[in-house]
Amino acid sequence: MFADVTAGHIEAAARRLGGVALRTRLIRSAPLSALAGGDVWLKLECEQRTGSFKLRGAYNSLVTLSPAQRAAGVVASSAGNHGLGCAWAARELGIAATIYVPATAPVVKKEGIRALGATVDDRAPHYDAAHELAVAHAARTGATFVSPQDGDGVFAGQGTVAIEILEELPALAAVVVSVGGGGLLGGIGRYLKSRAPQVRVIGAQGDRSNAMSASVAAGRVVEVPVPATLADGLSGQVFEEGLRVGLSVMDEIAVASEEEIGAAIAWLYRTHGVIAEGAGAAGVAALRGRRIAVLPTPAAVVVTGSNINPEVHARVLREFPA
Repeated sequence: MFADVTAGHIEAAARRLGGVALRTRLIRSAPLSALAGGDVWLKLECEQRTGSFKLRGAYNSLVTLSPAQRAAGVVASSAGNHGLGCAWAARELGIAATIYVPATAPVVKKEGIRALGATVDDRAPHYDAAHELAVAHAARTGATFVSPQDGDGVFAGQGTVAIEILEELPALAAVVVSVGGGGLLGGIGRYLKSRAPQVRVIGAQGDRSNAMSASVAAGRVVEVPVPATLADGLSGQVFEEGLRVGLSVMDEIAVASEEEIGAAIAWLYRTHGVIAEGAGAAGVAALRGRRIAVLPTPAAVVVTGSNINPEVHARVLREFPA
């Protein structure tokens, strides 16, 4: 549980991930710096193995399983990127993996999971149904359920992103993090609140994937509609644990429009040569759309993933010309 994760756990996870997770680039964005009136850096987790930060939490969770748990296999629910991370880690560690994803998950993610040797079940109409199927599978078979946004291993693994940012940018004043269920937010937020409490932690979502922002505003879990969105990696409802994470570590949460997310995807590609999926571009979208109320600098924006269907990326570039 999030309450049990300490900065020490995150530092231990960083040691486990040494030589496994890539140390992704932190690059200064001159246009975003000009917009913000101070230095803004992009942490390119879209260049991580499997195309997203999710590998960090997945591997840290699987590598700490007991021999008996490894023999029983793992199961996960995922919008796609957590499934890719679990499938990669399971292949490296010799563990059987089954991944439940929604039918609407991008083909590039589903095919990537299968290519890594995991079993894919995409019968569920949306992420929350995939989650229910995965939990039932674990109860039925004895496999370990590896949640994308809960559990000590996931939080600690995701938090290693913050270690890398602080090592390269010790004057960090703010970090902007895409928020779905709260796994990345929880890991980064927990580490910064412990080791660099002066850093402002800002969440970013899309207006079609805003379960966390709606729930934070209400002070309780709020169920939201889940329409189709470019930010599919942020879709779905937030659970009680995720809300506790948000309320405990976030100083602010910004919500970008679907159009701003599309424009950010196109802008990242044209300006920095970076391929980002919608969830990965949410922080940049919030900044470019002036949705962030207070952004001290220097600031880091985490570009969380690159797994977007090529035809969708091409369409976005057409719809948002330079």
